[in-house]
Amino acid sequence: MTRFASCLEAESGNRPTITTITMTDGDYDYLIKLLALGDSGVGKTTFLYRYTDNKFNPKFITTVGIDFREKRVAYNTQGPNGPTGKAFKVHLQLWDTAGQERFRSLTTAFFRDAMGFLLMFDLTSQQSFLNVRNWMSQLQANAYCENPDIVLIGNKADLPDQREVNERQARDLAEKYSIPYFETSAATGQNVEKAVETLLDLIMKRMEQCVEKTHIPDTVNGSSSGKLDGEKSAEKKCAC
Repeated sequence: MTRFASCLEAESGNRPTITTITMTDGDYDYLIKLLALGDSGVGKTTFLYRYTDNKFNPKFITTVGIDFREKRVAYNTQGPNGPTGKAFKVHLQLWDTAGQERFRSLTTAFFRDAMGFLLMFDLTSQQSFLNVRNWMSQLQANAYCENPDIVLIGNKADLPDQREVNERQARDLAEKYSIPYFETSAATGQNVEKAVETLLDLIMKRMEQCVEKTHIPDTVNGSSSGKLDGEKSAEKKCAC
């Protein structure tokens, strides 16, 4: 049965084990939708292609509208003493969005359906980094809640001679928004898997919290109507 994510604060913890697996159609526990955002030309398409196919194609043309790629992984939760035994089959849909202004209304229409966001800029473009704030504003206005799960990504780390954004700048911005930051390279594969897996871990923890908070007693204060009240309260807690 497919389960969809809902909104709760993610908490930090031990990193899970995530491995690529082969599954038949419909053979998964969770369908997770991730959205890659950022200015045109920052490398969103090549980044996603590297993650799903472990290949680099420098000849991709500019994305028009929306495209997506898929990957299926096994997510094993981790406790203080290692794996807890909970293993989930996850079907990832990675949506690739156009960065041009003329497609902005189409892009924002997909925000509310996404469960996590890969917010990307180009380390060789100061302007793409400055525009991260604009993308954050759009996320806060159009995503499923004001504080969605986001990973900030500085792409094209394999071009140090052309670099315009220093690491301290990027980390300061990530700390301002309280989100993880990774410097990646679609060309070499540097930190590509780590960035996506970090985002997936945030989403899975958020869902786990939501499930735990919806496990409430049948009665509250001896009243059978208390269950309904408790469920409504739990639903409200799923908001960011």
